Amino acid sequence: MRHEIAPRSGAGFELREGQTLTVYDPRGEQVADLLAYAKADLREVISSGRTLDYASRLFLTTGDPLYSNRSNVMLEIVEDTVGRHDFLLTPCSKDTFRIIYGDTDPHRGCFGNLAAALEPWGIAADSIPTAFNCFMNVGVDGETGAITVDPPKSRAGDRIAFVARMDLIIGLTACSALQSNNGSFKPIEYEVTD
Repeated sequence: MRHEIAPRSGAGFELREGQTLTVYDPRGEQVADLLAYAKADLREVISSGRTLDYASRLFLTTGDPLYSNRSNVMLEIVEDTVGRHDFLLTPCSKDTFRIIYGDTDPHRGCFGNLAAALEPWGIAADSIPTAFNCFMNVGVDGETGAITVDPPKSRAGDRIAFVARMDLIIGLTACSALQSNNGSFKPIEYEVTD
């Protein structure tokens, strides 16, 4: 059964070892921030640094594992119809909107949505790392290192699927940043299968 995450909101749920999580972009050009914590020890968490270090590249796709801060595989990408996702940039937050966009009354962003969604498992806001940003299209200039946030390459119905390699707590959002989603906010859908 597919679940919908409303625009600018998030969800938390458990994913057992061996289950598949499929994240869908039902309308296109919508980012979804994904976090994973080891159910057995919440101090073990998805790690951008470890994953990118072991992959030796920035853009991950089918066949790539996502590692924890303890160098254990948490998830493996088993299907990807887009091929461009981000694992560099942190979840957007009230401070993102204040500092980058100059908002005077900012939305809590993906960071706040993830904190609220993960609170039932006792996961504190300070334990939120860099998320795997499904469908986010971040460009990197190879000479200067300059980063650009470009429109997602995902189209309506695109998806990315992960198999859990341990029992996990998952946080997932429909991203709240205008720039990341080509100027509009849309829902995200997800499905867990055995």
